[in-house]
Amino acid sequence: MENLATLVASFQELTIGNVIMWIIGGLMIFLAIKKEMEPSLLLPMGFGAILVNMPLSGAITQITNGVTEVGFLDALFEAGIANELFPLLLFIGIGAMIDFTPLLTNPKLMIFGAAAQFGIFFTLLMALLFGFEMKDAASVAIIGAADGPTSIFVANVLESKYLGAIIVAAYSYMALVPIIQPPVIKLITTKKERLIRMDYAQRPVSKTTKILFPIIITIVACLAAPRAAGLVGTLMFGNLIRECGVLNSLSETAQKSLANLITLLLGITVATKMQADQFLQGETLLILALGLVAFVFDTVGGVMIAKLINVFSKKKINPMIGAAGISAFPMSARVINKMGLQEDNQNFLLMHAVAVNVSGQIASVIAGGLILGLFG
Repeated sequence: MENLATLVASFQELTIGNVIMWIIGGLMIFLAIKKEMEPSLLLPMGFGAILVNMPLSGAITQITNGVTEVGFLDALFEAGIANELFPLLLFIGIGAMIDFTPLLTNPKLMIFGAAAQFGIFFTLLMALLFGFEMKDAASVAIIGAADGPTSIFVANVLESKYLGAIIVAAYSYMALVPIIQPPVIKLITTKKERLIRMDYAQRPVSKTTKILFPIIITIVACLAAPRAAGLVGTLMFGNLIRECGVLNSLSETAQKSLANLITLLLGITVATKMQADQFLQGETLLILALGLVAFVFDTVGGVMIAKLINVFSKKKINPMIGAAGISAFPMSARVINKMGLQEDNQNFLLMHAVAVNVSGQIASVIAGGLILGLFG
């Protein structure tokens, strides 16, 4: 009888919002499995969205007869996201994955990483115009960093009430980079520009340079944006583990085991912010739209700076590489290389695009720190 009463109570608590969230969760799982779009994140997020939207779900905190029963996902949220632990640990793994050699070979390409953050500040103004409060507007704008951990970190520190929608938008658009960027790039470039070939002279980069680079970047970035210390510090620490040459087993662990485990935990934990009553609001659709605006204008900013440089430079730059300045590493670099080969099957832009892409990773965390410094 008790089980029957529980079943009846569950159906009584079921809402159309719960069903909609089940469908959204199912769509995420479909995209992760069938389309292989960010499967390590979309799959746990999708399953988590279904889990937290079950009536009287024990996965989230419930109050029954005055007794509070803490759900395991809420406990994970407090332990790993509320204190920013998961995003920072993930950054150690990301840092260990990144090879800065292409950037160190051609440091001037860092300008495109900075230019591609234009979408953040444009979207901030748009969000304010649509009536978002300053901290929420800043949190929405950071979707333009094209960096999931940075979006989570900034939105959580600023205590945005739209954390779930921001995370979904950030990771969804990262997965959709191969769909979003090509038409935007083609719209603002000519075929002649897309056919520009760029020589890649591989200069040797010493081990000392590779070791000093993350240390120097940390010092400079933290002086410029102190609130970025956690983001930049963990990213560069991961890279230092990679390049030092004496911690190879730890580097491999950070790149694989640590990054994968934290990504899975992060995905299912953020689902606590995808409960129907919080997620299914008009603001959620607006945030998704603004996130798309941020990605588009990031792409435009990088490409237009390259076009501007070409006006004054004798040695032309293929403006498509400017679009790789977003932090979606290494997806954006691959997209640019593929577009170059489609225009000319001998036009290899991968190393240039990778250099811009890793500079975008650095620029995005600095931009996140600036946002926190201004509005935190």
